[in-house]
Amino acid sequence: MDEPIDIKTLGLLVRRERERRGRLSLRAAAEQADVPFNTLARVEKGELPDLANFRRIVAWLGVPPERFFDPPRVRTESTPEVIALHLARDPNLSEAAAEKIASLVRELYGALASAEPGVSVHLRASHTFVPAAARKLGELLERIQEAVVARPPVEQ
Repeated sequence: MDEPIDIKTLGLLVRRERERRGRLSLRAAAEQADVPFNTLARVEKGELPDLANFRRIVAWLGVPPERFFDPPRVRTESTPEVIALHLARDPNLSEAAAEKIASLVRELYGALASAEPGVSVHLRASHTFVPAAARKLGELLERIQEAVVARPPVEQ
C-alpha cells in the first residue's frame, strides 16, 4: 500500500533547505523548525513524522502541506454500474440472471436515489434546547430552505 504522504520529497526538501540556509546542521534546522532533532533526522532518512511535527516542518520549508499528498481519487462509475460489474463476476449467477438483477438495481436506484442531498445541521447544544426552541429553529430552517429553492438561478 502506498504511503499517504510523499515522504521522500519531504526529506529531500528538508536536506535542500538546510543547504540553502547556509549548510545548517540538523540540530540548527530542527531548532528553527521547532521540531526535535531526532524527528528531523528521521524525516531526512525517509520516515514519516507525526502530524504536529509535519505541520511545523512544512511551515519551516514554506510549502503548503497538500503538496505532499496524492490528489483524491474521484470515482467515475456510478453505484449501479459497480453493482452490475460485481453481479457479472459472480460465479453463482448466469449472465442472464446477473443482468436481470442489475436491471432491477438500476431501476430502484433511479427511483430512490436523491439527486440533491438534504441539508443536515449538528447542534452541539441540542440537549439544552427546550422542545419549543428546537421546533422554532426547525421551522426557521425550513423557511430558509424554501426561500433558497424558490429563488431563480443566478446567471453568470
